[in-house]
Amino acid sequence: MTAYTLFGAEVSYYTGKARAYLRWRGVQFTEQLATQEVYRDIILPNVGWPVIPVVKTPDGQIIQDTGDIISHIEATEGREPSVWPETPLLRFVSELLHLYGDEWLVIPAMHYRWSYNEDWAYAEFGALSAPQLSPEEQYEVGKKNGARFKGALPVLGVNETTIPGIEKSYEAFLDEFSAHLGTHPFILGHRTTLADFALFGPLYAHLYRDPKSGELMKRVAPRVADWVERVEGGERGDETVPHEDTVHDTLIPILQRQMREQLPALLATTIQFREWAAKAEIGQRVPRGLGEIMIEIEGCRTKAAARSFPLWRLQGALDVYHSMDEETRARADNLLEAIGGADLSTLDYPRLKRENSQLVLA
Repeated sequence: MTAYTLFGAEVSYYTGKARAYLRWRGVQFTEQLATQEVYRDIILPNVGWPVIPVVKTPDGQIIQDTGDIISHIEATEGREPSVWPETPLLRFVSELLHLYGDEWLVIPAMHYRWSYNEDWAYAEFGALSAPQLSPEEQYEVGKKNGARFKGALPVLGVNETTIPGIEKSYEAFLDEFSAHLGTHPFILGHRTTLADFALFGPLYAHLYRDPKSGELMKRVAPRVADWVERVEGGERGDETVPHEDTVHDTLIPILQRQMREQLPALLATTIQFREWAAKAEIGQRVPRGLGEIMIEIEGCRTKAAARSFPLWRLQGALDVYHSMDEETRARADNLLEAIGGADLSTLDYPRLKRENSQLVLA
């Protein structure tokens, strides 16, 4: 067998992202539900903690984290076109949106699931973990298993103070994305790229597939729902059209929203990370939470965890920025100025790397 194996679940945010990528990439793969036995026999021994998705490669490697999965398959398969746009400015934008989709849209995704779809989610988790049980028994199992996911809401800053801002921001994002899709079939133009898979994660598994939030998307943003269905189905777009190294005007409001909301949280997190790193040793595992920061969404402020993993995604974007030639970087600086992200051009913090499925100090 030369197939990849995807261990995950339909209910999972990041499994949706990985599955859509695998379909688009056209590699042979099978999907296996992450049952209790899979966690026990495959995931925990190889990764160290219960997390999905995980991919087993044809040569038996176990890879965790969608970014690592995508990078490994792109390097191993060598297929064209690349998931990354071929032009440096658009690659930078795709990495910014990777950061946004993976590490900020998780806030509305988790809010809508656990504020509007809680009972449904418990039933989903129960059916995944214990398919042999009755629906009533599955619900109780799902409630137990889902507790740790619901428990992440305070970590993300989802509470009664911020919920009005989260909903206002998410619905405005749907409007902005709808406007973009009115003129472009995919995020960066005529064909699917990493940027699509990054936003697909939250927009499919939580915000399209969950009943109440799915109803909202289909009602207020049918173009976004259509895009979700096309990306989920592996649609590739017109791959004969080369990318022009320009950012469409219709993306600017989305990037401005990202910088307005996510960038202050990232800057505050880098301060805490520098303080931690000053006392740490090279190769030391980075804690998932570094302390507390304040976040603000549409005027609603609250405390949230200073999560370290967004700095890994941000590092990927900054690496693209710093690899640009002088002319392209000047254009990137103009873009950052226009979207309120000028602080990124001078942002510096200790480097990170992934080692044995862990984030460590490089």
